[in-house]
Amino acid sequence: MVALTGCNDPAINALAANVLRPILGQPQQLTPGPAPVTAPRPTAVEAPPPPAAPVETVTVTPAPTPEPAPARAPGAEEDRVALRLPALPRGPQLLPPPGQEPIRVGLVLPLSGPNAALGQSLLNAATMALFDMGDTRLQLLPKDDEGLPEGAIQAIDSALQEGAQLILGPVFSASVQAIAPIARDRGVNIVAFSTDREVAGNGVYLIGFTPEQQVERLVAFAKSQGLARFAAIVPASPYGTTIETSLQAAASRAGVAVVRVERYASNAQEFSEPVQRLADYRRRRDELDALRRDVETQDSDVARRALNRLEERGAIGQAGFDSVLIAEGGERLRAIASLLPFYDVNPNRVRFLGTGLWDDPTLGREPALVGGWYVAPPAEEREQFRTRYERSFGEAPQRLATLAYDATALAAVLARLPGGADFSEKALTNPSGFAGVDGIFRFRPDGVAERGLSVLEVRPRGMRILSKAPETFQVSN
Repeated sequence: MVALTGCNDPAINALAANVLRPILGQPQQLTPGPAPVTAPRPTAVEAPPPPAAPVETVTVTPAPTPEPAPARAPGAEEDRVALRLPALPRGPQLLPPPGQEPIRVGLVLPLSGPNAALGQSLLNAATMALFDMGDTRLQLLPKDDEGLPEGAIQAIDSALQEGAQLILGPVFSASVQAIAPIARDRGVNIVAFSTDREVAGNGVYLIGFTPEQQVERLVAFAKSQGLARFAAIVPASPYGTTIETSLQAAASRAGVAVVRVERYASNAQEFSEPVQRLADYRRRRDELDALRRDVETQDSDVARRALNRLEERGAIGQAGFDSVLIAEGGERLRAIASLLPFYDVNPNRVRFLGTGLWDDPTLGREPALVGGWYVAPPAEEREQFRTRYERSFGEAPQRLATLAYDATALAAVLARLPGGADFSEKALTNPSGFAGVDGIFRFRPDGVAERGLSVLEVRPRGMRILSKAPETFQVSN
């Protein structure tokens, strides 16, 4: 077992300076060193993030604008370090000066089992945040829950016995649900990485991106651009059900219609049937065949020209919606998107929409997805984080790693409040919120994080920003 006793490497200490710096009336941003402090987006499907891509801010116009190369993190040339941790460290620990009581924060992650790679990526990110903040009083206590509820119970028992005043993690909702009563009995709050709203509240705060907020942002933007008839194709899974329910609710609030929803087996590898149902393809094809037979009986030049045009069609009429939400990512998204034009859902007439699962700059390689809209956190800070992470650990971070970074930085800010460490509900739910690697967020009283999200458009090489994420929250007096 290893304990890291500070950081003497100037390259590590130079790791990105800005995460959350406290600013009165604005989201707090954690930055290393002392700063004035005020009181302070399934689980989601996880996939390793692809290479960084260009990002461009534009207004919504028919024609695309040139896309610049991605910004490079400050000090990129100097931050060449290799910081690796064993799978089950006792730390990392920045040891407090003599005579000062350490502030201990538990970090419950799947550091073994099938999700060990995810757990290690989150641990690496938390370590980065710990060094960036440079608070020698703060100690992280990483605990392995093996990705299981019973493992999470053992992990939190160990962390609490060692004096943890706040718990970061776990990742999975079943584990969060298992440890919540234990932490509640001890008066210790939890900042978890799950996106399942069912486990939030009563001392549990979810820092992840909930599907409901993503759909709400997407529908509101789509309506502002004139879209009014929505369809969706979703997996028959808890995630798919959440997306469908969220779409119905968001559409009702926005005054638009959801006209069709199709589902497919969550383990499906072939999507022709659900796509045909979504497109109402068989009925439209039958109507086209009937029209062809009728035209064939007419012996005229007009009829022959009409028949030639009909031969180019796969179906007749329109799909009946002007936008379709595809609740998938990765190869399954590409498979569904490529089938939609084949079954006469034309992306030139129907806008393809997506959630944060679309946050993949290689999507433009699928022609049907070019021009599609999706929601995601602001990209600039994430790309800088990715660059620094890769230079530190020699590999790309998993997508959820930014959550561990922001959660650890949040703990560091709350640990150094003028009146002493404060991980209470009041401190965690400050309405001004925080600005982290994944943009601004604040915890609502129900334990769910409210997020600032961008709307982006898929381009052949990367994406462009159609609607920037907000930089502050409205705070009522």
